[in-house]
Amino acid sequence: MNGSKLKLIAVITMLIDHVAYGIVWKIPSIGSGSPLYVSMRCIGRMAFPIYIFLLIEGFKYTRNKLKYAARLLAFCFISEVPFDLAFNSSIFELGYQNVFFTLLIGFVTICGMDAVWTKLYKCQKECIIPTVILDILIVGAGCALAFYLKTDYKFAGVLAIVVMYLFREIRVLQIMLGIVVLMCLSSLTEVFAMMIIPCVLAYNGERGVGLKYFFYAFYPVHLAIIYVVAVLLGVNFWFT
Repeated sequence: MNGSKLKLIAVITMLIDHVAYGIVWKIPSIGSGSPLYVSMRCIGRMAFPIYIFLLIEGFKYTRNKLKYAARLLAFCFISEVPFDLAFNSSIFELGYQNVFFTLLIGFVTICGMDAVWTKLYKCQKECIIPTVILDILIVGAGCALAFYLKTDYKFAGVLAIVVMYLFREIRVLQIMLGIVVLMCLSSLTEVFAMMIIPCVLAYNGERGVGLKYFFYAFYPVHLAIIYVVAVLLGVNFWFT
């Protein structure tokens, strides 16, 4: 299974999750306690760990980490208005930020950890204690920033990224421990993300079809569509 197929699984499961959260539960005849809504949200738990896995693959193979981070930052802001409209009926909502912020903070965090490891420990092996201390401080700063900004998954998302980065060479542990972190710090429903393990283990390291910007653009576009559909169905309203 190549990267494009993994991204497609993430996109589809994310779409199901967001349709449930942006439309389905608001329909009076269905509600948030219905089997349909709960099932859709459980399926949606598969998306975020896949995105983390692919983020770490991008970290490992990108030639320009600054450009990669800049692209994430751009989509943080491109996505924020559709995100707020779909889930908060507002153009600007400070109480909850989209997942690109979490991915960006996590990416910058593991970049910092990698820089400390490369420039400090690899050069001077006796510097293991300062290396560990600095890495803990970097992770703490990343978690605090995600918590303060109220990003999607908050500090649990950043810690999941860090854990999956640390275990990147042992794929089955990588994905399982990342999901366990989300289960412990976010929601027990994250256990349903375990369904992605066979897909991740089947990943062959190939990129697949070159639709990089399609997968980036899908996030804000599908949120905007969910918002419009919700308004047309009468379960959301036009912003004022």
